[in-house]
Amino acid sequence: MARLAIYKACWVNPPNVSGGINMCMDADMLAAIDDAIADGVHVLSISIGTSTPTDYTDDGIAIGALHAVKHNIVVVCAAGNSGPTPATLSNPAPWIITVGASTVDRELSSPLLLGNGTKIMGQGITSYKLNKKTMYPLVYGGDVVNSNGAQNVSTIGRCLPNTLSPKKVRGKIVLCMRGLGSRVEKGLEVKRAGGVGFILANNKVYGNDMTLDDHLLPQTSVIYDDALRILRYINSTTSPTATIMPGKTILHKKPAPTMAPFTSQGPNVIDLNILKPDVTAPGVDILAAWSGRSSPTGLPADHRVIEYYFDSGTSMATPHVAGVAALLRAIHPKWSSAAIRSALITTAETRNNMGQPISDMNGTPATPFQFGAGHSRPTKAADPGLVYDASFTDYILYLCSAAYKKLNNTIFKCPNSPPSTLDLNYPSFAIPNLNRTVTIKRTVTNVGSKKSIYFFSSRPPVGVSVKANPSILQFNHVNQKKSFTITVSPRHDPTVKKNEYGFGWYTWTDGHYIVRSTMAVSLV
Repeated sequence: MARLAIYKACWVNPPNVSGGINMCMDADMLAAIDDAIADGVHVLSISIGTSTPTDYTDDGIAIGALHAVKHNIVVVCAAGNSGPTPATLSNPAPWIITVGASTVDRELSSPLLLGNGTKIMGQGITSYKLNKKTMYPLVYGGDVVNSNGAQNVSTIGRCLPNTLSPKKVRGKIVLCMRGLGSRVEKGLEVKRAGGVGFILANNKVYGNDMTLDDHLLPQTSVIYDDALRILRYINSTTSPTATIMPGKTILHKKPAPTMAPFTSQGPNVIDLNILKPDVTAPGVDILAAWSGRSSPTGLPADHRVIEYYFDSGTSMATPHVAGVAALLRAIHPKWSSAAIRSALITTAETRNNMGQPISDMNGTPATPFQFGAGHSRPTKAADPGLVYDASFTDYILYLCSAAYKKLNNTIFKCPNSPPSTLDLNYPSFAIPNLNRTVTIKRTVTNVGSKKSIYFFSSRPPVGVSVKANPSILQFNHVNQKKSFTITVSPRHDPTVKKNEYGFGWYTWTDGHYIVRSTMAVSLV
């Protein structure tokens, strides 16, 4: 029952113009945000980011979002798709809800059956199918190149354009390794050479990452360990065969969620005291509306027109959280955008559906620099107990501290001693290079029970002490505010690695509500 307003701010670059395929100019994005403000929208969902972190004063989205927040509009933005490299996330401004991407408990299965009877659980979304009762010759891409196709260690088996031999490929299923060329171009190369099917195999770098595309021929994708099994089978017989089974949706997959490898990560290099991203949400293989002006692959040879497509990216995760923000605004129309962000952050989930900590796709435990406070939980966010509120004036004072030299006496006059960026009333915090005791100020607003008593507890990173004063907060009515300080101190611990972040949390709980805040601290 929500009303959607769509503002076009990005365009396709003309041929031979530098800057990539898509062009999102600050002037266009600011104009779109201005129009949205004038139209009276409640939530802005912006699935656009910068390729590198950008200072707030030079960041068009951050500037436009600040104007939107002045009108109490919730602004939700994508963290970016530059992972797994650390310190790459976009849209780190504290007045923005920054969203990472994770999986859901659904698998788009497309099994591969080998000639020796082994079934490998690949994944795929292509609509093209093989005859499941027919076994087709199976070859490795590195063994079926043109006679003049030079290969080296980095290109072998990659199925790069015009490298495969039609004589060696025609009528066969080809195993191609990820890397160098685009995934869809590898499938197109197999089709050009006459292959009937295509297996896209992860190398060691991609591990268990599953990023799916709607290829132009029957296809399945396999993880690295399964790629090795297929290669061993190919090398074990003179006539390897296989077939790709029809796709099928499998629900209740475990573990889920897991963090997408592409999701951009913290720390927030624009301000190391603001922990970003804020939350993570479904962003892998999400069924999304698709423009009829663009084919599924974007390749010139692809002329298909579709209405929906399984797409991946933090651009898919962002509208999930924007939708939740719209629901929260409907339930709590008087809440500020900061209160809505706080509710999302303090109620997020850090464990998967197996009760274990959220991990990446290789099974390594993820950190708040990947998922923020955790996976968004809409039902919990609707009733968070306490919220950390902030006003437009608070953000201006924050900017006075974060960008004093650029802003003072230009847009507004900053106080001589603006508050530390650590004292912005944010539901989480980060402290780099802790070598002395640091005191942080926070204020919570009661949005839960009229009469309640909250108790403080914490699980700080190893080598860090965290205490609150007072450690008990008593509320007598709804919307009552209580302030407290958090003291963060280094503790001698020979096991702690210096200059590496450790993670933890602190909570306020009254026996019913658990209001959880994440922390990241590095020691020197």
